[in-house]
Amino acid sequence: MPQVDVMDLEGKVVEQVDLPEAVFDGEVRLHLIHQMVKYQLAKRRSGTHSTKTRKEVSGSGSKPWRQKGTGRARAGDVKSGIWRHGGTTFGPKPRSYEQKMPKKMRRGALKSALNLKLKEGKLRVIADFELSEPKTKTVLGALNNLDAAGKTLLVSNVDQPNFLTAVRNIKTAKPLRVEGLNVYDIMWHEHLLCTKGALEAIVRRLTP
Repeated sequence: MPQVDVMDLEGKVVEQVDLPEAVFDGEVRLHLIHQMVKYQLAKRRSGTHSTKTRKEVSGSGSKPWRQKGTGRARAGDVKSGIWRHGGTTFGPKPRSYEQKMPKKMRRGALKSALNLKLKEGKLRVIADFELSEPKTKTVLGALNNLDAAGKTLLVSNVDQPNFLTAVRNIKTAKPLRVEGLNVYDIMWHEHLLCTKGALEAIVRRLTP
């Protein structure tokens, strides 16, 4: 059973915890991660784009000139797609881009993303994010102590107002409740920092 160090905000190891093999089995299935990212991005698309067809644009429906004898091309009405101010041919209409992905595959993708961060040494467990006062400088110092100065995802299982206030000015850091943990955010950020309580909640969420 793999183990991980639990550190404080100064980067000191305070204890070690076991990582259950039901979640952290070391298996990284990249195709599931890729499919899950596509699934999430597709769900975020509003699908509200729309164009007007020839029956929806305003204009006369009468034939602009007779069919034969003028030397010009045949025309049915001025709302044709090849005319200026005419309708759009095969243009986009409101639609849903949502894809289907079974719950078991979504769970497997999240496990793979966590295992990948652990394998890369980018997953760190923090005892707590609690701060005595909301100072951004304190959080920046903590990220440097934890060697997580790049894009960092900070996952906790409780709301801590001082910490949330301090971290909101750091563009490269994103605080997230454990309930909202997802594959896209894990892969977008270089480092994943989660509290011990958040780690326990993740294990409960992913254990069948």
